[in-house]
Amino acid sequence: MRQKKFILEADFPAVVVKASGLAAGKGVVVGNDKKEASEAVEAILQGKIFGKAGETVVVEELLTGEEVSVLVFTDGKSFKVMPPTQDHKRIFENDQGPNTGGMGAYGPCLILGEAEMREVEERIVKPTVQGLSKDGVDYVGVLYAGLMMTREGPRVLEFNCRFGDPETQILMTLLKTDLFEIMKSCCEGCLSAQDISWEENKFSAGVILASRGYPASSSKGQVIRNVERVLRDRDTQVFHSGTSKSPEGDLLTNGGRVLMTVSQAPTLELAAASATRAARTISFEGKQFRSDIGHKGIARSILRSGKTSYKSSGVDIQAGDDLVSRIKPLVASTHRPGALGGIGGFGGLFDTKTAGFKDPILVSGTDGVGTKLKVALEINKHDTVGIDLVAMCVNDVLAHGAEPLFFLDYFACGRLDVSLTTKVISGIVEGCKLAGCTLVGGETAEMPDFYPPGEYDLAGFAVGAVERSELLPRTSEIHPGDVLIALPSSGLHSNGFSLVRRVLQLSGNSLQDPSPFSEQNPGKTLGEELLVPTRIYTRSVAPVIKLGVVKAFAHITGGGLTENIPRVLPEGLGVLLDAASWRIPPVFGWLAAAGGISQEEMLRTFNCGVGGVIVCRREDQERVLKGLEEAQEVPVVIGEVREHRGGQRVIVENFGRSLEVDMRRHVPGIVRKLEEPLKKVGVLISGSGTNLQALIDATRDPLQGVGATIAVVISNKEGVEGLRRAERAGIPTRVIKHTEYPSREAFDTEMDVVLRDYGVEIVCLAGFMRILSEKFVKRWRGALLNVHPALLPSFKGAHAHRDALQMGVRVSGCTVHFVEVEIDSGAIIEQEAVPVLPGDTVETLQERVKVAEHRCFPKALKYIATGRIHLKDDGTLHWNY
Repeated sequence: MRQKKFILEADFPAVVVKASGLAAGKGVVVGNDKKEASEAVEAILQGKIFGKAGETVVVEELLTGEEVSVLVFTDGKSFKVMPPTQDHKRIFENDQGPNTGGMGAYGPCLILGEAEMREVEERIVKPTVQGLSKDGVDYVGVLYAGLMMTREGPRVLEFNCRFGDPETQILMTLLKTDLFEIMKSCCEGCLSAQDISWEENKFSAGVILASRGYPASSSKGQVIRNVERVLRDRDTQVFHSGTSKSPEGDLLTNGGRVLMTVSQAPTLELAAASATRAARTISFEGKQFRSDIGHKGIARSILRSGKTSYKSSGVDIQAGDDLVSRIKPLVASTHRPGALGGIGGFGGLFDTKTAGFKDPILVSGTDGVGTKLKVALEINKHDTVGIDLVAMCVNDVLAHGAEPLFFLDYFACGRLDVSLTTKVISGIVEGCKLAGCTLVGGETAEMPDFYPPGEYDLAGFAVGAVERSELLPRTSEIHPGDVLIALPSSGLHSNGFSLVRRVLQLSGNSLQDPSPFSEQNPGKTLGEELLVPTRIYTRSVAPVIKLGVVKAFAHITGGGLTENIPRVLPEGLGVLLDAASWRIPPVFGWLAAAGGISQEEMLRTFNCGVGGVIVCRREDQERVLKGLEEAQEVPVVIGEVREHRGGQRVIVENFGRSLEVDMRRHVPGIVRKLEEPLKKVGVLISGSGTNLQALIDATRDPLQGVGATIAVVISNKEGVEGLRRAERAGIPTRVIKHTEYPSREAFDTEMDVVLRDYGVEIVCLAGFMRILSEKFVKRWRGALLNVHPALLPSFKGAHAHRDALQMGVRVSGCTVHFVEVEIDSGAIIEQEAVPVLPGDTVETLQERVKVAEHRCFPKALKYIATGRIHLKDDGTLHWNY
């Protein structure tokens, strides 16, 4: 057979054999080798496994990468591309088992970015539509392109002339323009004039529910239950495919793929979790579905649009930069003969000759360990943080070409614990041995009124020396084409731990839990992995610097790759790095996935596997690599210097692709956590809705785990800003004017009807300026929350700020409490104190208390939505710890 001959003579190892006709999306066999492909040809042509569809076969090279579907509206001349989607063909999770017509899909699929979409339009869609027209085929309708995203870019797998499912269901939930108008413009040949708009900042995910035995066979007649229950969620739809009705009116399976649950949400992980939860809720005998739909795209989605940042963890990099610029003049005023440069480098320089000495230039560096100490304190492991302290100082000194000569430490605590302190100092001693410097002294400060018992802080100071001719960086000698050689990190080193601790808080992981990313030491706890000490590069880099070919060495510390490498570059130059060239330790994939951290935030916060970077000429790279390897280092060339004409000075290619490999292992756990049903919340407002905004932001952030979603916002006034906030967030709103009802009870009854209609389970009063009726309060008792601008039970009523100022109190604040019939008397859920400052007015105090309310209200809502608390019959709280 000539097909088998072609396979055996092909210059690629694996091939794909397809039935040319229609085979319900299942007419493809992927051969792992030439033998399997040859057997597939025989099975299709002679065994007739695909019937008439297999009378002709197509034999193709097996492409590797991610499959993406791009559907296009066309009128035969012009076209409009739809957002990319991704289908899941195999029957079982992790893409195992035989092919199906599709077990689910999601979109938009961010594997195709803006640049890739332009390439698809220009190199694939446009030539196809024009080619068809040129051949006299003015195809009108939807053109379906199945693409493979290879390392060389998008490649075509197939074309179909159909609005193919399950991608269609996803696209329909994202389409804002009337589909009829689009179809009409296609038929009338005026598609180019048709505006088509899609949902922005939203994702849709859909899960197929298949019958027993599918795809080999299928069963029919099973009763389907709980579809109505799923449809109570306004963001979830159920599409019918293989269903029928019994004479009694029961919904029945009718074989094959039966139903598809499709959910829409601001993040892909939340959409996937909601669609999967809906699939679990619907029941029928023999039900099959995949619980990993969309998981392949979640890592990329987080890297593109993750919300968690170093700033949200309490560290503002920009504020640090502002501080440096402000204090530079003050530091310059202290200048004396011998001082070189200014602040902002890796170390302070001092020329002993200029100062009257005849010694080499001295380089000093000072640093600490930061909030990594919090991890050490929590797991009571203190023998390695001293290594971190030395490393942070001597690596900075090394950035100027200096070998460290001596080191001093500063240890501060509330109460001296001799055993603990000895362990810390032993780590410092070990660090000095690794760096080749002497520990000449230090200071131990015991300050019981400053540090709580058991806590301590560390600071270190290193002094090194460098010959003037070897002083780094040699910035003026760096030119385009110079190469960058990376020295691998051991992990996080000692930067970004405020963000790491934020991720721990969001993920619910404990430092005592088994590490979710350990490779070589599976028995290690998460805390032990995070405490892996910072690498010290002195013994490997100093000998290479003496070769005279190193132009710069950048220590990758706080600010990550994107902010540390530019510190050694001249103006007008940047660098291009390839993340595929170095190994990214698995801790970074876990952090990005569990914390929802974008790739930009990862690169400017963490070292991402690169602890130091050497810059040298391309002609000298082999000498540098050999010298490092002789020192037992594992260097790798990661990029080159290039001209910089604006924008980011450090461009890192393939970072998302490299990082998401490790991220994907953590996606199933994230989605399982999000599958927990969300409590539906109704919010009552009367004005600007700033507390409403805080609740929207918190409930929309899946990683905060509030456990609730806002189902409806009700205002007793028209046109207020709070309504616009809800509308911008896509939340249903209702205006119920109290002035249009004869009594308070009648007004409250109408609100109650609306709340029930939206399935509300918890009601939040966010600036609702009406006193509720006794009947309404009792109806919602235990599920009715209010935030009051004072520390109850003090200063009840409408003038809390005025009363607090009149009484001369030094502390006020806010209280979230359950609502009872008696005003401001319900059980207290959460409080936050706010100082009353000299000169405060009602307005200034109110603004500071509002900020506290925005933190307090979401916390209280989380407590009740997640079942942490409930109100007992006697009016007190029960806490479920």
